[in-house]
Amino acid sequence: MSVILATAGHDDKIRFWEAPSGICSRVLRYADSQVNCLEITPDKQYLAAGGNPHIRLFEINNSSNQNPILTLEGHTGNVTSLGFQRNGRYLYSGSEDGTVKLWDLRSPTFSRSFDSKGAVNSVSLHPNQTEIISGDQNGSIKTWDLGSTKCISDVIPDARATSTSAQGRVPIQSVDVSNDGRILIAANNHAEVFAWNPSEAAKNGESAQPTYKFRAHALGAYLLHARISPDCQHLVTTSSDKTARLWDTNTWQQTQTLSQHTKWVWDAVFSADSSYLVTASSDRTARLWNLRVGAPVRQYVDHDYAVTCVALNDSAC
Repeated sequence: MSVILATAGHDDKIRFWEAPSGICSRVLRYADSQVNCLEITPDKQYLAAGGNPHIRLFEINNSSNQNPILTLEGHTGNVTSLGFQRNGRYLYSGSEDGTVKLWDLRSPTFSRSFDSKGAVNSVSLHPNQTEIISGDQNGSIKTWDLGSTKCISDVIPDARATSTSAQGRVPIQSVDVSNDGRILIAANNHAEVFAWNPSEAAKNGESAQPTYKFRAHALGAYLLHARISPDCQHLVTTSSDKTARLWDTNTWQQTQTLSQHTKWVWDAVFSADSSYLVTASSDRTARLWNLRVGAPVRQYVDHDYAVTCVALNDSAC
């Protein structure tokens, strides 16, 4: 299949879609919990789904097998975020249990675990493939060295957090690193986005503090997800205000507001060429947007409850 599109949420089902037609082509049941996050392997062979507290791996191209081929055990709370290393052999995950874990998919148990000392809301793999960035409920952004298993950076971007106490800090809801390693963004649930170039800061001997900050959504709205486009030119943020918003990563000016959902927009993912976007919403739908014109071109309607996560892989393998 050239395009793999999957959505999931609170109805305990994972749905695969024919992206151009909007037809649901396959349904998998995710037993025991809602689905919090989805990710497709780079080779389009497998789909990973994170729930509470399991991670399950499904075959994409074997429609006769509806059961997971691997269940990863080790987290003790909701799995909030996950992803694959470039070769698809390793999976990384973050959880409300306060840990970041690395998994070798040849085994059902984790190979490494990092203690964040706070519920982890988001994880992202640096393009150097040797560092994982996490954002947690204590308002902290940590960088983990996969080789030494140590935390090599711990940044609290909220200037109001002047003490070591986690009380009063704003939780970091989402973190991401651009494919070229030039931009690290962290967004808190008050819709404040922080951006900086960690490589430049390290090279100049400076602390890895953000160099730019802006509010992505109106005061009172919750930011739910933030993701940098594959071409590194755009950032999308999603929110409780029912919109997804696009930002130019060179100027940090807003370029588009996508506003046809009728409830919270939980997740968003870009196409490989960064010209399309799929969003997932509590209104029980996902939408495909043509970013060249800023309009939806397809709606995916079949879920019974909120759609909270979406995965898309339309890259050339």
